[in-house]
Amino acid sequence: MTIPERIFKRLKEIKMTQKEFSKKTGISQSAISEWKSKNTNPSADKIMIICHVLKVSPEWLLSGIEKKDSKDNEPDFLVIDKKTEMGKFISDYNRLSDDSRLRLLGYMYALSEEYREQINKYKKEFDDLIDKKIE
Repeated sequence: MTIPERIFKRLKEIKMTQKEFSKKTGISQSAISEWKSKNTNPSADKIMIICHVLKVSPEWLLSGIEKKDSKDNEPDFLVIDKKTEMGKFISDYNRLSDDSRLRLLGYMYALSEEYREQINKYKKEFDDLIDKKIE
């Protein structure tokens, strides 16, 4: 089975039209139609967004080989638009030195711990209030 055949097979499985697929991937309908009529492959820069929209792995899309029981699982990767806040954050992170990355990760971990502690504190206060009302 070719890449386009796998794409169209998956579209049929998830009941998605070519038009919907085009909107979600940003790939023109004419390019998608060309894959089908001329049996051409999508360009390499489109593979990840195609996998994201179809919820398949790049391995499956490119080779047809998949891990057991993984077809309906979420992919092991994220597709993030570079223009979004998260995309800009990741670009900035990638430009950091290794030491700066470690410092940032440490800071993020500390914030998440602080957040968990705060939530636990509020939960305890709430539970105490409920207990007092019950008495």
